[in-house]
Amino acid sequence: MKTIALSGILAFSMAAQTPTEPAPLVQLIRKPKIGAAPVRPYAEARATVDVVGMTSVTGTPEIWLMEAHQSFASVEDLEKAIGAVAPATPTNEYSGASPEDLLPPGRTLIAIYRPDWSYRPDQAIRMFPAARYFHISIYRIRPGGEADFGELVKLRRFGMDKANLDRPDLAYQVISGMPSGTYVFLAPLSSLRMLDDALAKMPLYFEAVAAAEARGRKTSPDAEIGREHLLFRVDPRISYVSDDFAAAAPAFWRGSPKEQ
Repeated sequence: MKTIALSGILAFSMAAQTPTEPAPLVQLIRKPKIGAAPVRPYAEARATVDVVGMTSVTGTPEIWLMEAHQSFASVEDLEKAIGAVAPATPTNEYSGASPEDLLPPGRTLIAIYRPDWSYRPDQAIRMFPAARYFHISIYRIRPGGEADFGELVKLRRFGMDKANLDRPDLAYQVISGMPSGTYVFLAPLSSLRMLDDALAKMPLYFEAVAAAEARGRKTSPDAEIGREHLLFRVDPRISYVSDDFAAAAPAFWRGSPKEQ
């Protein structure tokens, strides 16, 4: 995957229709720079993935690549297909990470889906083709802190339900490429106006947490080492999606009929 230098992207099997189930595995590549044609290797390899490119709105200027796979065999097949048409070459793009970066630029990760920590995942995955932005949260927790962190996530879900917050997300646990205890939450947004709704309802969330704790739930505030929240804009110009995926919004993914 080194040859796909650069992109912020979400990948889904082209054999499937508009996604209805979250991918069991996600491979994520975060790079600080973008090449002239970040999805060209996919096209040249005739890769069986949809690739949704994202550029950063907040944080370090960068793009991401996130590939959704059904298995490690799928990861291997894609590696071989791209390697055959675009052999890996040395690169000096890595610029280093600041102490605040939980997920440093230049990293490639593999993460597994955590349905128990996701919020309304069936809605989240169906929103992917219509997403124009993604809010991505990265958490690092201390060794042995998963139980406490899981309880905090449950409290968060409880509060969002109480507030009737329409902001679903998918949770993934990093299993390779970063220290243990790294988690990534992907929240598709059809518009940034969804964040206005979240801000307006946030007090109810805190009330819900307080109510849950009053019922006897115990959590440790020391479970987290740190967290990072990033906002990305979906960019169809650096995306490579199937007709099935694009069918939900053809004008956005393919351009106007005149442009086609």
